[in-house]
Amino acid sequence: MRSIAFIFVIVFMCASCGSAGPALASSSELPDHAVRISNDAIDYEIIVIDIGFDTYLQTVAKPAHFHSQSYYEQKNIFYVLEWNIRARNPLRYDPNLYENQIEYRQGVDYGLDVNYKLYNYFKFVEEKYRVRFR
Repeated sequence: MRSIAFIFVIVFMCASCGSAGPALASSSELPDHAVRISNDAIDYEIIVIDIGFDTYLQTVAKPAHFHSQSYYEQKNIFYVLEWNIRARNPLRYDPNLYENQIEYRQGVDYGLDVNYKLYNYFKFVEEKYRVRFR
């Protein structure tokens, strides 16, 4: 059986959207390879602790402006929907891979950086774990 690296995703949402998880005291508590996906203006943050994602962003991912923000938004709506379906079905999908649901709302302007990194996380997961989102 193929071993899967531990993935830990923490999602914080703005107060009007509800809460989603425990807070970390500071970013200094994060491993060196952790990637922070955030937009401070709307209090949105995802911390990805998956070995190799930081390297993937620096070496494999195309530059952020390769696609438009609207392109990333449309892709992320699809990816998040599929991810959350898998996270809610641990008997059908690997619960070690899809540990947490991701809060992402259509129509919210998360900004280019958040959309770019989130999109590339899904591409990274497809490549690293050989899964395909429909």
